[in-house]
Amino acid sequence: MTCATALALAHLCSGCKGQDEHLSAPPPLPVRVVSVEKRDVPISQEFVGRTVGAIDADVRARVDGVITGIFFDEGGEVTDGQVLYTIDPAPILTKVAQAKGALAEAESALVQANADLARIKPLAAIDAVSKRELDSAVARQGVSSGAVEAAKAAVAAAEIELSYTKVTAPTGGTIGITKAKVGEYVGRPPNPTILNTVSKLDPIHVQFSLSEREYLFFSRLALQDGTSKGKRTLELILADGSVHPHTGVVQKLDREIDIKSGAVTVEASFPNPNKILRPGLFAKVRTVAITRQGVLVIPRRCVRELQGKPQVFVVDQEGKVEQRGIEVGPEVGDLRIVESGLNAGEFVASESIQKLRTGMTIEPLPGSVSE
Repeated sequence: MTCATALALAHLCSGCKGQDEHLSAPPPLPVRVVSVEKRDVPISQEFVGRTVGAIDADVRARVDGVITGIFFDEGGEVTDGQVLYTIDPAPILTKVAQAKGALAEAESALVQANADLARIKPLAAIDAVSKRELDSAVARQGVSSGAVEAAKAAVAAAEIELSYTKVTAPTGGTIGITKAKVGEYVGRPPNPTILNTVSKLDPIHVQFSLSEREYLFFSRLALQDGTSKGKRTLELILADGSVHPHTGVVQKLDREIDIKSGAVTVEASFPNPNKILRPGLFAKVRTVAITRQGVLVIPRRCVRELQGKPQVFVVDQEGKVEQRGIEVGPEVGDLRIVESGLNAGEFVASESIQKLRTGMTIEPLPGSVSE
């Protein structure tokens, strides 16, 4: 083979190889892109708290004794004044009888003192008895009258104590599981004096705390926009991530900042018509703090961290990719506020960002910020 022939064959093979490489080049990677949008964005804050009843009233044993009866369904509804427990009244009936006996004695002594005074008064008027005897009769009548009043008070106190053997509901609402059973001696430690608790569940209340900074922020905000206590709309987020269907309002604000925690306790009220929410539930309270006007937003999935700095991949009209550093603000749901580094109307990649590099050409697929 001549040298010219060898060179011609080599050139031919080189041309075929270049053609094969061109034919086997992969197509551009299809990547969904979204447009950078300008919006008014409400910025929310969340606070961790616990649910409590609008009323959590303890049912107490106010006298010592043995429980003889329980008259409610545990976990059910009770009405104001309903008899819940009975305590053996026998020891207190004895006290009532003793008090009534003492009253009868005092009343008899008063009758005698009145009779003595009625007899001595006319005699003293004609100097038939001394003034000293009259004074003594008046004194005895006064003492006897006072003893009757004291005896009446003792009877009333004993009868009140007797009434405490019927333990009634301090308010209407949902009652808990009893802490004492029939036959148990109650009313004196270590046995329970608090027999149960009745809670008003509609509305349900949520207690949470504000730091000093948060308290000052919301107080000043209220002065600026005229939002007084009870006007700010609140959302309730439950432990399973669901949002309570009813919004609430601030109901109470403690008078002081706790010195140890540096926080103030706030209590909010939420309608609870089905009484699904019970005291003691973990919950978050969310409210819109401010609304930022005309800020740029992109889906948070578009942003990746590179050495602690947020980055996005900007895609131009020809599908060419450019990696760009940005400054970001807070997350709002699935969106991220962009403080700088992007302009409204630019397109950024929202998927496959781990595969992208500056200078690549992709096939842009239109997407939406709200997706």
